[in-house]
Amino acid sequence: MHSNDAQMLVLTVLADRPLHGYAINAAIEQLTGSRLGPGSLYGALSRLETRELIEPVEGAGEAAERHRTMQITAAGRDVLRAELQQMARVSAAGLRALGATPT
Repeated sequence: MHSNDAQMLVLTVLADRPLHGYAINAAIEQLTGSRLGPGSLYGALSRLETRELIEPVEGAGEAAERHRTMQITAAGRDVLRAELQQMARVSAAGLRALGATPT
């Protein structure tokens, strides 16, 4: 999986609610039918946090040190929205080219 795909999946599941790493991967599995490998997941989390598109939930206590709960930022929502809109345009064009109509 391309690293940008992993990042988009992480942003997508965090758009619903804050989650920690294992729960993020479980939500991705529910959405796509497969999990990300640890390197892909934690690499995506690191890159997204560096870009300030996700951030740790503040005040989660001692458990947060073991299982960092992450949430999407306003900038992350903007990036996700723009990427999803672009993907929708590409998908619609591809389906038209195949003679299928988008649902």
